[in-house]
Amino acid sequence: MKFYIGIIVVFACVMGGYLAHGGHIHVLWQPFEFIIILGAATGAYIIGQPPIVLKNVKLMMKKVTGGARYQKADYLQLLVMLYQVLRLVKTKGTLAIEPHIDKPHESSLFHNYPKFSHDHHALEFLCDYLRLWTLGSDDANELEVVLDRELDNHHHFGHMLGGSIQSVADGIPALGIVAAVLGVIHTMGSITEPPAVLGHLIGAALVGTFAGVFIAYCFCAPMANAINSAFEAEGHYFNCMKVALLSHMQGYAPAISIELARKALPDEFRSTFFEVEEAINQAPQM
Repeated sequence: MKFYIGIIVVFACVMGGYLAHGGHIHVLWQPFEFIIILGAATGAYIIGQPPIVLKNVKLMMKKVTGGARYQKADYLQLLVMLYQVLRLVKTKGTLAIEPHIDKPHESSLFHNYPKFSHDHHALEFLCDYLRLWTLGSDDANELEVVLDRELDNHHHFGHMLGGSIQSVADGIPALGIVAAVLGVIHTMGSITEPPAVLGHLIGAALVGTFAGVFIAYCFCAPMANAINSAFEAEGHYFNCMKVALLSHMQGYAPAISIELARKALPDEFRSTFFEVEEAINQAPQM
């Protein structure tokens, strides 16, 4: 929603201000200038980005328009689910979790937490490390190294997507100048035309410079920042699981492990201690 509100504000202020001091909106409609700028930007993007980025254009737009995948209520649900997992392991042993991680989509435990169970990446992330427990990996320090590497890969992927759009934002003002220069060349080739025609041609050329700067700083740069922010926020979700798992491996009781995981969350996603306690008490018991 905020993406669309932002677009409305941008156009309302820029175009409204232009019209308010007597500008003519039809002068800004120069399709060939936009074809030059956007076409060159698209071609450069295809040349410069690896296949994995090109395959995830739809994901990038989803992050821009929808923001981070997880909200405060989702983190509360995650903490309750982690408590149930750790409690099950603590009371019945590591092998008790095997049926749930072997067929996670059929698990009665995970089924109680739909936001988590329908998130393939998060579900796979947790099950992989629970599976390491069942296989006998009980060194918290070694596991922390592996967890950090996986989270770093997740962050790198997010920054790679955001960086690809930032590269467009950095280059598209120059492409606007290219379009403007081509417009000037066209104008110089029509130097014998009357002043009214030349004025129109010069105005069309200058639209290229305007369009390049406008697209770069009103759309591409904010989109890149939105993508980076969304992936950064989602990283807290996985870091929460990391803290809970490592705390359990270090011998803490489930309630303490969950409290440490809660404290690791940023304020915007962190429920209070009593909210977590109440949600745990109301959750179905395994």
